[in-house]
Amino acid sequence: KQLSDWITKNIPDAKDKLSVWCSTMKRSIETAEGLPCRQYIRWKVLDEIEAGICDSMTYEEIEEKYPEEYEARQKDKLRYRYPRGESYEDLIRRVEPVIVELERRDTPVFIVAHQAVLRCIYAYFSRHNYKRDEVPHIEFPAHTVIKVTPRAFGAEEERIPFDV
Repeated sequence: KQLSDWITKNIPDAKDKLSVWCSTMKRSIETAEGLPCRQYIRWKVLDEIEAGICDSMTYEEIEEKYPEEYEARQKDKLRYRYPRGESYEDLIRRVEPVIVELERRDTPVFIVAHQAVLRCIYAYFSRHNYKRDEVPHIEFPAHTVIKVTPRAFGAEEERIPFDV
């Protein structure tokens, strides 16, 4: 409700122009459904990084059950690939079509996705010029809209936190 109200207030022509893209995962769908928009798309490419054998485990559980995997990820989060899963390098390649499509757009897009995916997209459009190995370490707050508006030289950014 808060998010829908924010969109209505800040993007007055949302029902005519806004596209809402979300992952195919339950949490994203629940957040994105019902937002005022012209176009609503569930896009598998926006799903969270594939954690393979560690899927649905906490970092503490991974450290306990797979200490070697935990250590390897700590040493090189960008290139570490979960067994039967993905690395951030894989994820960056996976989200490239999203970035290409965003570059082509001249109307607003609201993306509801997961932290790793959002880090990759944000790193590309951010004014901070992140290096590739910094992407997995970008601080990305939950329950926050990060409005990035492309400009001639870089991008303008605004962060809007929500009380959830």
